Amino acid sequence: MEPSKGSVYRRFIKRWMDFILSLLAILVLSPVFLVVALLVRVKLGSPIIFKQKRPGLNEKIFTMYKFRTMTDETDENGKLLPDSVRLTRFGMFLRSTSLDELPELFNILKGDMSIIGPRPLLVQYLSLYNPTQKRRHEVRPGLSGLAQVSGRNAISWEEKFNLDVRYVDKVSFIEDWKIIFLTVKKVFIREGINSETAATIEPFKGNEKESMGV
Repeated sequence: MEPSKGSVYRRFIKRWMDFILSLLAILVLSPVFLVVALLVRVKLGSPIIFKQKRPGLNEKIFTMYKFRTMTDETDENGKLLPDSVRLTRFGMFLRSTSLDELPELFNILKGDMSIIGPRPLLVQYLSLYNPTQKRRHEVRPGLSGLAQVSGRNAISWEEKFNLDVRYVDKVSFIEDWKIIFLTVKKVFIREGINSETAATIEPFKGNEKESMGV
C-alpha cells in the first residue's frame, strides 16, 4: 500500500526541513545569539546556557539548551527561591520574546528536536501521563507547537495535551507551516507567555480524575 503524503512528509521530508531551517536560522541570527549571550552573562551571570534533561522522540532523554532567565538566589538553608523571585525583569523579557529559546536551534540541528512538535516537558512528568498523553512522544518535540499557538502557558494541561495528540495525528507540511506563521505572530504580540497564577506555569501533577479513581 502506498504511504500517504502525510507519512512521507513525517518520515522523510520533515527532518531535512528541520535541519535546513535551523542551520539557516543559526547563521542569520548569530549576531542576536552573541548579544543575548553577553547580556545574560552581565545581568544573570554564568552559566549563560541553561541545560536540562527532557524526553524526546519515543521518550528518549536528551539535553535541551536555553538561555538562562533566572538567578541562582537561595534562602538561608541553601534552597532555591521560588521562580517568581528568581525570574528577573530581564528574564521575563527573554521569555516574552522567546529569545531564551534560541539555543534550542542547536537541538534541532542535532536531531533531538523539530521546528514544530509538542514542547519537551520535564522528565518527572513521564510517569504521570495517561496512555493517550504519552502519544505526544510519537514525534520529535518542537521549538513551537499547536498548543503554543493555541494559548501556550495560558491554557490548562489537559487542553495542552489534547492539542499535542491532535498534532501527532495530523502531522503535515501545511500544518507545520501554518504553526510556524502563527508562532511568529504570537511572539510579536507576546501572547500566552504566563499562566494566570504562576510566573511560568503550574507544575503538572497528574490527571486529577484518574488519581481520584473517577
